[in-house]
Amino acid sequence: MNNFQFFSPTEFVFGKGTENEAGYYVKKHGGTNVLLHFGGGSAVKSGLLGKVRASLEKEGISYSELGGVKPNPRDTLVYEGIELCRKKNIDFILAVGGGSVIDSAKAIAMGVPYDGDFWDFYSGKSPKAALPVATVLTIAAAGSEGSGDSVITKEDGGLKRGAGSDLIRPKFSIMDPELTCTLPPYQTACGATDIMAHVFERYFTNTTEVEITDRLCEAVLLTMIKETPRVIADPDNYDARANIMWAGTVAHTNIVGVGREQDWNSHGIEHELSALYDCAHGAGLAVIMPAWMEFVYKHNPLRFAQAATRIWGCQMDFEEPENTAREGIVRFRRFLRSIGMPLTFEELGAKAEDIPALVDKFGIGSGRTGGFVKLSADDITAIYKIAVDPELI
Repeated sequence: MNNFQFFSPTEFVFGKGTENEAGYYVKKHGGTNVLLHFGGGSAVKSGLLGKVRASLEKEGISYSELGGVKPNPRDTLVYEGIELCRKKNIDFILAVGGGSVIDSAKAIAMGVPYDGDFWDFYSGKSPKAALPVATVLTIAAAGSEGSGDSVITKEDGGLKRGAGSDLIRPKFSIMDPELTCTLPPYQTACGATDIMAHVFERYFTNTTEVEITDRLCEAVLLTMIKETPRVIADPDNYDARANIMWAGTVAHTNIVGVGREQDWNSHGIEHELSALYDCAHGAGLAVIMPAWMEFVYKHNPLRFAQAATRIWGCQMDFEEPENTAREGIVRFRRFLRSIGMPLTFEELGAKAEDIPALVDKFGIGSGRTGGFVKLSADDITAIYKIAVDPELI
């Protein structure tokens, strides 16, 4: 196991009706003048935003509002939010929504005290300060409610890039599983796929003797395999929703990834798809993650065979572990298909002729990227081509 530091200061407030306590927790964490940041209307239509407003008013906390966050959140709204926060002397940002809203809030939080362009933080620079951020979560997916990560799309050029800092870990996150019950099945499945991808990015590692985090990863994945079909069949299943919501948080606080080399190539490769086609991130991952597995599994067939036996219930072929590894990838794809996810470029709405542009925008040049297997531009091209026409399906 590698040396590591783990810092996760977020206070998680989990359960039914907890959104009514948002104002109390804002006050507890020092907020006096809040930016309420939200998406395209569901927070308003559902009455959630009204409950959050009432909780702030109960605590005597003033607030301003900025809605309109889109999936794959855009830099243009971030700039608007930074300007609004400075004009209104905002001292706390409360994101009401899913990962896109939270990511946008984090970007605004970094940009307000910074003299330059906030995009610098999505180009490799680290922030020195940020406004405090908190969340009222409405979808189990990105894990942004417990992470120090944010992903934003730059409209000029269609670049989708990430930033990370402990400064933007939420001060608190309110998590009421009932708020996710109205999600359409496709959106629920996209979220579940994202959660599983967060775990797989950590699970496939070159670090040895990491049994504790292996087992934690496997527990989260087995939970998702059990609970996702339950909520697809019965959207109002609170118990399944609760397990999935907490799994999403556990998957991305990094508690399952400490002490081990991680990969993250699948996320980077997918980001170019959702930047170009504006597809759901989870749907893109359903296409890319198995294609990446198909391309790299021979690097360490035993690790893939371990995943196949422990997670997917395959029988181990000790003479030819590659057979077991391949069967695990097949079963992963079958699971994704069973919950309504796309598996190919065509199903996603992507085009094979765009592959050179996707690789070029990835920005790898002649270098290599990734943790488990270092990938070149040619390797990434090959993964996209597998996604066009998968063999193990």
